[in-house]
Amino acid sequence: MNTDQYLFSYGTLQLKDVQRVTFGRLVPGQRDSLLGFRIEMLEIRDAEVIAESGERHHPVVVRTGDPKDRVAGTVFAVSLEDLARSDAYEVSDYRRELFALASGLRAWVYVDARLATG
Repeated sequence: MNTDQYLFSYGTLQLKDVQRVTFGRLVPGQRDSLLGFRIEMLEIRDAEVIAESGERHHPVVVRTGDPKDRVAGTVFAVSLEDLARSDAYEVSDYRRELFALASGLRAWVYVDARLATG
């Protein structure tokens, strides 16, 4: 499997049960942070996603631009197929964008689609 992509998760994709359903396996990762963002909560209306995660409200990151704001999470080395699977898991309230993490890695991050930077 080609794992030349990185995916940063600050929410439910860090959960073992969600990884098993989404990727068909556990995905090893390492702790990292996204700078210049804060977390808000988003109400999910997709019954399948609620069933997979066990949660109706999921975190979503919003860009503040303030380098003091930091969102902790996990960065995973993933394949393009894994990214397609995670896109299918995420509801339309999220949009995947590429950002630099505190470690210097550039990773895909699901941000609030209503405020996406493009």
